[in-house]
Amino acid sequence: MEYAEIRSLLGKMPKAELGFFPTPFYRLDRLSKELGVQLYIKRDDFTGMSLFGGNKIRKLQYLIGDALSQGCEYVFTFGATQSNHAMQTVTACRRCGLKPVLYLVAIVEPDEEDIRANLLLDKILGAEVHIVDIQPGESKAEAEERSIRMGREHMARLEAEGHKCYEVPIGGASPVGSVGFIEGFTELMEQAEQMFGKEPDYLFHATGSGGTMAGLLAGRALKGAKVPVISINVSLKDDGYPKRCAALANESLKVLGVEPMVEQERDVRTDLNYYHPGYEIPSESASKAIRLLAETEGLLVDPVYTGKAFAGMLDYIRTGKVEPGSNVVFLHTGGATALFAEKEILGKLF
Repeated sequence: MEYAEIRSLLGKMPKAELGFFPTPFYRLDRLSKELGVQLYIKRDDFTGMSLFGGNKIRKLQYLIGDALSQGCEYVFTFGATQSNHAMQTVTACRRCGLKPVLYLVAIVEPDEEDIRANLLLDKILGAEVHIVDIQPGESKAEAEERSIRMGREHMARLEAEGHKCYEVPIGGASPVGSVGFIEGFTELMEQAEQMFGKEPDYLFHATGSGGTMAGLLAGRALKGAKVPVISINVSLKDDGYPKRCAALANESLKVLGVEPMVEQERDVRTDLNYYHPGYEIPSESASKAIRLLAETEGLLVDPVYTGKAFAGMLDYIRTGKVEPGSNVVFLHTGGATALFAEKEILGKLF
């Protein structure tokens, strides 16, 4: 499908104009020379709408657009206490006159006397924040499920009082949300073709909830592109994760009125080798990657998401999984506010 046809499909969706596009796309000259590849970066950390934006704004344009089209008053979402997605949902709600409510799992317990990073921004923005502690013997996933139940009970109470609510899942990973990265993939491919005359040889990014990956894969299928989308996991996933992400990609295509085209075995490439020792737990390889990018290009990535994905990409390049001279794109999905989070999240960076 041609770019104009894809944009025509996207134009039929309800959308809140929240970001600033296209986001920058350019070559990392010093690292390219050092690594022996042509390394480019797509700066979706510049998406907007605040200085602390990132890739979730792409999803939220369609999610908030959907909420507004339904006449909703409240928007509920979920995540960890330092969730980029949750904070960006709050900013989007404030821009559009909606009331944000957050249910956030305390993977790292926040200090009420020293609130930091995204949680601090949530408070400044006036979100209604509910902190959900992980109970003894409870896993992160179980705490997340409990937080969602709590949020839905809250929504039911508000609905019974006549207040219409909209639920945004963790990471904005829904068919409507992932449409944002069908648009993002289209934008990236147009920039790549303008920059070096063809599609990239590799596209790397961090994956958590799977919504960004699903949108990228759906966009890749729509365009008929061949570039491998290599999704570096930032947390432990079960064996069913790739199948669910492929299904989400196809559901996003259905939202646009297109038949499913994404196949798990052919299209989904996730890598669980770089999230260790766990979500929101820093790793030595990510810390080294953060410092390398900072010292060679003056750019910052974070210890939770983009630092681990960048470390994974570096390993692919250095071990020959990426051929020398290849055109490689790193999708910078934001999250650098984690550099100002609790020390348990930050790790040893200097």
